[in-house]
Formats: sequence, C-alpha cells, structure tokens
Amino acid sequence: MGSGKSSVGKQLAATLGYNFVDLDAQIEREETKTISEIFSEKGEIYFRKKENSVLKRFVNSTENLVLASGGGTPCYGDAIDFLTYKEKTITIYLKSSLDILTNRLFSERAIRPLISYIEDKDTLKDFIRKHLFERSFYYSQAKIVVNTDDTSIENIVEVIVSGLF
Repeated sequence: MGSGKSSVGKQLAATLGYNFVDLDAQIEREETKTISEIFSEKGEIYFRKKENSVLKRFVNSTENLVLASGGGTPCYGDAIDFLTYKEKTITIYLKSSLDILTNRLFSERAIRPLISYIEDKDTLKDFIRKHLFERSFYYSQAKIVVNTDDTSIENIVEVIVSGLF
C-alpha cells in the first residue's frame, strides 16, 4: 500500500505496449462497490477470496498485461505460489521505506479501509512496520525488487525493464 504500484504499473504497461489492470479497480467494477464498502459490508475474507479469483483470471489470460495487485494480494491463500510458479509471470516488489510510506499514506487514510481508523502518524508508522514485517516473507519472493525511495516513476520503470530482458 502506497508504494506506487498503480502509477508505476501504468507507465510500465505503456512502455512495454501491454494492457494495464489495477486489481482493486477491477474488483470495484465487478462488485459495483468501493473496496471500503466491500470490507465494511462483506468483510475482509470475502474480499480476499474475490481478489484471489480475479487475480487468477487475469494471470491465466493469454494477453500481455501489467497487473497492479493490492499490497496484501500475495499474502493470502495460494496467491504467492500461484504467481511464483506461473509460467511467463514476473513478480515485482516496489520496496519503499517506512518513512516514505507513512508520509504518502497519512493523507489517504479515509480511502484505505485497512488504515481508515488511524488518527496519527506514529500509529500509522507502527501499523505499516507490523505489516511490512508480516508480509516480508511473501514480498521477498518477488523476481524483481526495486527500491522506490527518491526515485522517479520513469527511473523505476527503467530498472524493471532492464531486469526483464
């Protein structure tokens, strides 16, 4: 969350001539609800099952695409194994520092259901720290890891493209 997956994904797709899919936006279209509404009305377990189903549908398609997942996507169910072992699928971790993520996300709390209740930066920083620690096992399995701190979207895309070929 907050690492730039959607922004970088759009630019990467344009550079490669691929289609771009934002997994959260796709789920919102299919459910005709925002992610916050899905969490509130149906719960996180429902959301994660839907997310896994939509993820697999797009990854199994034959089109060339860049798919921006949610930060929790690889951590639930069999998603990381599916992505890791799926032929012609390359996983990328956009790694951002704790301070950068805290500053980016603090003003976006209202639209992010997992952090909407957090009222101060110190609590948010602790939340992010905990989640990065819990998710590091999954994130570290990415085929390409890119540090995004103090780097432009264009430079991040260049690093990714150089790692692809």
